[in-house]
Amino acid sequence: MCSINGAGFSILNNGGCTREAARVRVPVATWQDAPFFTGAERVALELIEAVPTPNPFGERVSDELFAKASALYDDEELWTITMAIGHFGMFVPVALIAKPIPGRPIGKNYSR
Repeated sequence: MCSINGAGFSILNNGGCTREAARVRVPVATWQDAPFFTGAERVALELIEAVPTPNPFGERVSDELFAKASALYDDEELWTITMAIGHFGMFVPVALIAKPIPGRPIGKNYSR
């Protein structure tokens, strides 16, 4: 989710700020074109992208997207994906408001 919603700090921080971690995570930002993902992974990424993105024409998670996800995941798996999206989503305000700086220790990693 961090790659999709543009939270660069989370990408680097959660990956240990290594170049190797960045190489692994970068394809997620371009998941629609990347050949690395299965159909189920693509639906999960579509959900991750839909949840925080306002949709002026309807619900963020359409009935069609929910049907695709339900066809690929059982109830427990779908709930796990939902909770993971919510967990990562709660850190978005931290990144937007505090503007943490990667590589600095916690408590000393903010722009102010």
